[in-house]
Amino acid sequence: MQILETVWITLQDGCKLAARIWLPDGPRPVPAILEYLPYRRRDRHRGDDAILHPGLAESGYAAVRVDMRGAGDSDGLMNDEYTPREWADACEVIAWIAQQPWCSGAVGMIGISWSGFNSLQIAALRPPALKAIVTACSTDDRYADDMHYMGGVLLNDNLQYGSTLFTWTPTPPDPDIVGDKWKSMWLQRLNAMELPPASRWMAHPTRDDYWRSGSVCEDYSRIEVPVLAVGGWADGYTNTVLRLLENLPGPRKGLIGPWGHAFPHVATPGPRIDFIRYVTRWFDHWLKNEPTGIMDEPMLTYWLQEAEPPRVSYTERRGRWAAEQHWPAPAIAPQRWALSPDGRLETSWLDDGAEDGGAAIVRRGEPRHEGLVPFTQSICSPAATGIVSGEWCPYGNGPDMPGDQREDDAGSACFDSPVFTAPLQITGRPVIRLGLSSDSSQGMIAVRLNAVAPDGTSLRITYGLLNLTQRNGHDRREPLTAGERYDVALTLNAAAFILPAGYRLRVAVSTAYWPLAAPLPVRTTLTLHSGTLELPVRDSGIASTPPPCLGRPPVPPALPSRIIVPPQRGRLRLIRDMNDGDTTLEVVRNLGAIYLEETGLRLDALGRETYKVNALDPCAASSRAVRSAGFHRGEWHARLEVSSLLTADDGGWRLVSSLEAFDGDSRIFHRRWDDYYPFFSDIAPKGDAT
Repeated sequence: MQILETVWITLQDGCKLAARIWLPDGPRPVPAILEYLPYRRRDRHRGDDAILHPGLAESGYAAVRVDMRGAGDSDGLMNDEYTPREWADACEVIAWIAQQPWCSGAVGMIGISWSGFNSLQIAALRPPALKAIVTACSTDDRYADDMHYMGGVLLNDNLQYGSTLFTWTPTPPDPDIVGDKWKSMWLQRLNAMELPPASRWMAHPTRDDYWRSGSVCEDYSRIEVPVLAVGGWADGYTNTVLRLLENLPGPRKGLIGPWGHAFPHVATPGPRIDFIRYVTRWFDHWLKNEPTGIMDEPMLTYWLQEAEPPRVSYTERRGRWAAEQHWPAPAIAPQRWALSPDGRLETSWLDDGAEDGGAAIVRRGEPRHEGLVPFTQSICSPAATGIVSGEWCPYGNGPDMPGDQREDDAGSACFDSPVFTAPLQITGRPVIRLGLSSDSSQGMIAVRLNAVAPDGTSLRITYGLLNLTQRNGHDRREPLTAGERYDVALTLNAAAFILPAGYRLRVAVSTAYWPLAAPLPVRTTLTLHSGTLELPVRDSGIASTPPPCLGRPPVPPALPSRIIVPPQRGRLRLIRDMNDGDTTLEVVRNLGAIYLEETGLRLDALGRETYKVNALDPCAASSRAVRSAGFHRGEWHARLEVSSLLTADDGGWRLVSSLEAFDGDSRIFHRRWDDYYPFFSDIAPKGDAT
């Protein structure tokens, strides 16, 4: 293949975007596939690009990798994600690609995370040359399913990802590409950082117009091109796949594996698949009009997970491939359970002779009772409840998965089913409804659905969070009235799991989920009065659809490089002070330090977080993230240092952030922000920047 290291795409306003292009051998023109994102094609994302785009070119496509405006070596400025400017530029890029002599005029888009998001967003704009997309680990709803909020609850990922973007948005271009103007471009990017990303997102605590912009769920009908949606059960974005299948009007397919946040041919936990072959079959059908048979295959293919001892890190997850010809699947229907006194979880419908809650628990039986049995159970979880939650968005290459849930169960109100005497297949999104009251004006609930083994180990199947001040909708915040009863509903994350015979099902409800959720400065006591669980259960009497063969991936070639500091990621160390009750979690997020032989550059990308909480005094909680990025070649040494600290008091959140930049040993830029966000006020945040 032919690799064009730097190709300039000039936009209508004169802004030039930097692209790297892989062209296939053989006859041309050919269709093109675009990936469009800000993550620096020359260095930071070079390794990821090397395992995707050469494979696309070898399959007969022109693979085009473009740095967005203000990123990498491209002109312009960027200080936020998913903006109308980003999308307009992309439409121009697609038109430019379609006009090139090596392109047939048909363009597809592929992307993961950011580039998966904007593949959907750009498809909604309907650029004429765009014929199909592949979106992986992305969302159709920026408020409901992204790293900022979950059920209206502020996630600590807002801080950690915000710190990462805070570091990489104002990085300098490469002098080897842009020449002597690199420093003036860098200073422009630094001075354009009006607000740290985490602060910008905290300024929008409800689902307002900021989040609606770029959320394609606002109007699915805007997307007419065929969509292949890909996710992993370990990833934070899996709900999107099922929603897209249910709501898009055009041709679509879904693929969900056991994977974390990565493309399926390199993802962990496995099994991995031959993803390049799968997506090229998709694009061959839609961009080349070749009969590949992919549209004759089921609409949804997914990894049906099986029970196994819980671990914080997996190489592969137990299970098997399954498929549904259509989604929603007619073989799946809700099965209703009731939370009952004395911590029991009882089915509301039982067949005759099914008093043990075993194999005969079916959705077609007769009602056992009409109403719910009321009860009273108070719960005030220790502030460190959630310590075995795992990451909101696991990458699968470190200790970032949910572990044995018994420690979190101990701080929760738990409701257990009888022992199952036959397997039960759960596929879809469970729904919890609770009647509750509170002793505080604010609070949250975390609900986990666990599989409890005969030896007592507790494996998390799925979970969900709800900010109780958003109980009437995520577009508003309403304080709770102490003692007043409320009925709330919470839809848990999607899952596909076989609960085996000999296991029990557990619903665990807690008032904290730290450090996945940023802790509130109060210990709310909730009183539960009633509750139901609706399980999406697949009828074992209806034949399943055979899944397609997904193959095993070839091993991608190694990037020519030398590792200086190995990459490391995950929840590294937990420290508990037995004297004062403080709990500290240390997280590492090192891409590492690497020498890239193709560009002669040493890249440093290091980061860590420290989360602290006291089980009885969440007012003392803090979340701190630090990041550094360095670029070294010859006499060129550019470096950025970022620090962010999140705390809270009775009135709101406080976020203190700083950004420093160094040219060699000289500090050329420094700015500090101190922002305060009230819990119940919609006024602009109070703060200052120096």
